[in-house]
Amino acid sequence: MKVLGVNALFHDPSAALVVDGRVVAAAEEERFSRRKHGKRPVPFAAWELPEQAMRWCLSRAGLDPADLDVVAYAYDPSLAEPIEALGLHDPWDGLRQRYAEHAPGFLATALPGLDPAVVRFVPHHVAHAASAGLALTAGDTDVLVLDGRGEATSHLAGRYEGGVLHPLAGQRLPHSLGLLYEDLTEHLGFLRSSDEYKVMALASYGSARHADALRERIHADGAGGFVTEQVDWSAFAKPRADDESWTRDHADLAASAQRVLEDTLIDLARWLHDQTGGESLALAGGVALNCVANTRLFAETPYTAILPQPAAGDAGTALGAALQVAAGDGPTHPWPGAGLGSRFDDDEIEAALRTAHWPVERPADLAATVADRLAAGGIVAWFQGASEFGPRALGHRSLLADPRDAQNLDRLNAVKGRESFRPVAPMVLEERAASIFERGPLPSPHMLFVHDVRPQWRDRIPAVVHVDGTARVQTVDRTSEPRVAALLDAFEERTGVPVLVNTSLNTAGRPMVDSPRDALELFGSAPVEMLVIGPYVLTRPPVHGRGERGR
Repeated sequence: MKVLGVNALFHDPSAALVVDGRVVAAAEEERFSRRKHGKRPVPFAAWELPEQAMRWCLSRAGLDPADLDVVAYAYDPSLAEPIEALGLHDPWDGLRQRYAEHAPGFLATALPGLDPAVVRFVPHHVAHAASAGLALTAGDTDVLVLDGRGEATSHLAGRYEGGVLHPLAGQRLPHSLGLLYEDLTEHLGFLRSSDEYKVMALASYGSARHADALRERIHADGAGGFVTEQVDWSAFAKPRADDESWTRDHADLAASAQRVLEDTLIDLARWLHDQTGGESLALAGGVALNCVANTRLFAETPYTAILPQPAAGDAGTALGAALQVAAGDGPTHPWPGAGLGSRFDDDEIEAALRTAHWPVERPADLAATVADRLAAGGIVAWFQGASEFGPRALGHRSLLADPRDAQNLDRLNAVKGRESFRPVAPMVLEERAASIFERGPLPSPHMLFVHDVRPQWRDRIPAVVHVDGTARVQTVDRTSEPRVAALLDAFEERTGVPVLVNTSLNTAGRPMVDSPRDALELFGSAPVEMLVIGPYVLTRPPVHGRGERGR
């Protein structure tokens, strides 16, 4: 059975292909269109069909649209209700519903040869649930979905058994932890439905002194759902314009809301475990990208395994919709990992590099060459293998640096054009992680938890230590990531430190690079000293004032 999953309604339009129960490809439209989150100007910001992503998924498998048995659309308009009945204030919701109702025709137009009759609607939160419950494990698992909204709800709690989802609870709108966090994001001067992770980072700089007051309006209800009454954020901190500096009041409000969100998630997870007695909990929906909350779920609930979907936002619903439909036809298989996007062979890379008119070398020992530049203080753009599905750079489309130099945090944030309070992540071999990091689940291959940095290491890797002494760790498996592992080994040989700084390969407001051309454009415009793309290396002289580390 050949199933193409599609997300196209809210944001992060995407496509995923499942053939005979196996995930073949998945990609976000932004990687091709170069519009972050796939957003066009209002009012059509959220209604972009992932035309390029769909075509790429099909080409990856050598399929034509007519070959598809099902197109699984990750929203079911028959479950939607009038916006007035839901208590929301979205002036475009009526148009959104009509867009969804006409999706079969739009898809057939975008994919000539597709029969509109093969389009099936999958409820939004069911698609989220399958993206974690079916993709991340081959066994039975509990599943918790929390986001801004679906058709008429903002939450689903249930259990997968034998590939079948058994819903146990849901939360009707307008109560929504995701929308609440979006409102706070906007109040704090960030972009809603995009920058929620900035609130989580800012929270580390504040005190949760308003948590008790917020709990009166935000809390679990004891029956598998929750309450989110309207909050006047201005009572705690004045609104911040995006060009204003943040204050301690803003940080304290972020910390307070973050604490209450975490507490509510823990209550929801404990309730679900009381119903099922399950051992593992799969997480999806945008809230599942909250690394601090995920770590508390690991530490403070009865579950022995917490499994957040790396593409937990709406992009992941394309994958989940396809898997959910495929599971009705036969067994499905866990995904092979987040590297499901575009990949280029050496010949394709070489052809792209010839157009750059820049000196290129192919070193005999790639790891040694790159490690030398990193150890000397250089910032390296690293492009290898298939692009990652989801917002985390996992060593395929990454910016790398030396963690020993605290100034590298500021340098990377300057390269990316982002706020100075934003942390960067440590990349470490799986077998070395426990000696450097503690109080978090290991291995942690998808950068979805925070860990305490052991005291003896904090001064050795200051660039990756957040203000609260934590780090968002990515562990590297030697078998699945041999080139990254070789680089980590080579860097340790030169420095005695088995850790590298890793952040996504992009600049402010732009998606992560996807193609060799994207990588060359970034290298040509950003103060990056080396581009490593496949087996090839492009270099420029060290940035003025740098050179040997610490000079």
